[in-house]
Amino acid sequence: MSSFSDREQAFENKFKHDAELRFKIVVRRNRLLGLWAAELMGETGTAADDYAKSVVESDFEKPGHDDVVQKLLTDFKAAGIEMTDREILKQMDELLVTAQQQVTTE
Repeated sequence: MSSFSDREQAFENKFKHDAELRFKIVVRRNRLLGLWAAELMGETGTAADDYAKSVVESDFEKPGHDDVVQKLLTDFKAAGIEMTDREILKQMDELLVTAQQQVTTE
């Protein structure tokens, strides 16, 4: 019976670890996405960092990444930059790979 409890605890620990890792990767991806968008909008330095933070924070509004895409579309439109949700999603996919590499090698 104890080995079953040990296995159950191990699975719970792995699930917790995987969930934390996924969270860190998505936050990193959103930060990189914010920096990418800031660069396109001509922001640098502290302004770019602040914008990247606002992109990360926007992901906590609703489940999924639609809130991030909508924020970027709105901000790009306000800046006079033509961008589609498809282009943003493509960039998100590419940056997810980068973020995963960065987080797993820390």
